[in-house]
Amino acid sequence: MKYVDEFRDGELAKGLAKAIAAEVAPRRDYSFMEFCGGHTHAISRYGVGDLLPPNVRMIHGPGCPVCVLPIGRMDLAIRLALDRGVILCTYGDTLRIPASNGLSLLKAKAGVGNIGNIGSTRGDIRMVYSTTDALNIAREHPGREVVFLAIGFETTTPPTALAILQAHREDLQNFSVLCNHVLTPAAITHILESPEVRQYGTVPLDGFIGPAHVSTVIGSRPYEYFAEEYRKPVVIAGFEPLDVMQAICMLVRQVNQGRAEVENEFSRAVTREGNLKAQRLVSNVFELRRSFEWRGLGEVPYSALQIRAGFARFDAERRYGLNYVPVPDNKACECGAILRGVKKPRDCKIFGTVCTPENPMGSCMVSSEGACAAHYSFGRHKDFSGDGGNS
Repeated sequence: MKYVDEFRDGELAKGLAKAIAAEVAPRRDYSFMEFCGGHTHAISRYGVGDLLPPNVRMIHGPGCPVCVLPIGRMDLAIRLALDRGVILCTYGDTLRIPASNGLSLLKAKAGVGNIGNIGSTRGDIRMVYSTTDALNIAREHPGREVVFLAIGFETTTPPTALAILQAHREDLQNFSVLCNHVLTPAAITHILESPEVRQYGTVPLDGFIGPAHVSTVIGSRPYEYFAEEYRKPVVIAGFEPLDVMQAICMLVRQVNQGRAEVENEFSRAVTREGNLKAQRLVSNVFELRRSFEWRGLGEVPYSALQIRAGFARFDAERRYGLNYVPVPDNKACECGAILRGVKKPRDCKIFGTVCTPENPMGSCMVSSEGACAAHYSFGRHKDFSGDGGNS
């Protein structure tokens, strides 16, 4: 298959591994963060960490939208379904994100568990594949309120904007969006300004693998700030294993040469300017929030989007007078530290025992792009073989 098989070729991978080993300085340690969950999944699935020299460390970042959605935001969605009786629509993985009281949207749909005094009430909660599906449900049920729970980075934001514009054109009275779209550059800044990176040195960062799909929308230009201001190289990479390995080689080369630049390994899909049409669409419908809570990162200023006042009737937070209340994570769960790169999945005491993909206690175990789920599926053999590995 063109553009897939070529980027999974085992012989090419061996050649890239030799090239990385040749570039690496034996007495120097290299620590790179793959921000995006898609890269985390690829590194674990294809054993990229096994092909790297021992002094090259990959750090899992917070780039999984399912993983960073905090408990309080999930509680808002569950209350809309159970208290207000709306038809709540969202993507598949979102249904399984842990919320308060052992609940999730999936459990609320099944009438399992309780929230407040509601008991075993079942919510009308539906998995959709696209925003178009949610719009169709609103058209098919004019007597019911339909809320689309929108999550994701810059990649999934344009489809949400299109849905709101379409609902506006049709004067669709029963449709609204609970917006949880977050922004990549703000999260990277927050990581670089964190005490773990700047003061404590517990998370040494020599550079970033920039996200693939996000960068097709925003382009490579926004990352130039990190290279200039923080002297951290960024290499944007595709999601295939050879993409990731080539990006690591490019990062090692930059570090060795004392450079801090933005390089684009994923040039077959990413440009410097990005998708200007999508950017204009998003800007027309959304504006910056002053602050937004991320699971694992806490409150991050100007890191998320909210619906503009001109489209207020499609904003579920305004429509239903929702007030966000932060909720602490399960004390036994280490997802917060894992999302910040401070700990690895195997550092969590409940990893692989109490917390599994079938019964996720923390958000990092929900999606296949989550660090814990990826390590559970593809990396656990290292824990039992005595090999710590890099990934």
